[in-house]
Amino acid sequence: MNVLVVLTIILLILMVLIGGKKGARSFIALLFNFVVLFFTILFMTDPNANPIILILLACTLISCINLFFINEVNIKTKTAFVSTIVTFVILLFFIVFLTESAMIQGFGTEEIDDYSTFSLFVGIDFMELAVAVIITSTIGAIVDIAISISSPMREISYHNPSMGRKELFLSGMSIGRDILGTSTNTLFFAFFGSYLALLIMFKDVSYSIGQIVNSKVFVAEMLTILVAGTGVAFTIPITAAITAFALVRKND
Repeated sequence: MNVLVVLTIILLILMVLIGGKKGARSFIALLFNFVVLFFTILFMTDPNANPIILILLACTLISCINLFFINEVNIKTKTAFVSTIVTFVILLFFIVFLTESAMIQGFGTEEIDDYSTFSLFVGIDFMELAVAVIITSTIGAIVDIAISISSPMREISYHNPSMGRKELFLSGMSIGRDILGTSTNTLFFAFFGSYLALLIMFKDVSYSIGQIVNSKVFVAEMLTILVAGTGVAFTIPITAAITAFALVRKND
């Protein structure tokens, strides 16, 4: 049996044993997310398609799957979804500006040799593709932070229905501060884990610190991490404010 199939079955068994019904739904959601991204990539090969619009639609659908399918439709998932959309609207302009200013689109000199035998005239705007890549890398962290804040805030409000918006907001901010450090570290180590071979190659070719920092491949990945971290930081006050407003309004 294929190794990937075996690992998938092991993952499914563990998720069902540990998470029960919600674990099974999470596994199905993972498959749905894969299908969404697969078809999004297929549509991106169309020269007339806009990668940014396609990935925004895909990320919206992924957010719905991860929030509403796994955790069902309730006040905590609704506020998490609204917070995710608001954060993405704010980040989108920042990502487009940053990508155009840093000129990270396209391939770096370290990658040119691998693709030199292929035609790069694929009919896709590489700047829009770079924006789409950063958005895709950010969606998971933002959705995770949003539900991680709205869910405990809902529990706090349930057990303390007399709490006002300010108290709930401050509680959400306190929760967010505890999550912020671990989330940004997760993004940071994910980069080093996936690009460890690249860093070793930099060492083998005797790149100086200045050459590494100015390498397009390195800069593109670091910008992705920094934007994702910025998105996480933005999500905390936005989610805390929206959730506090919605919970107090519901209690009233």
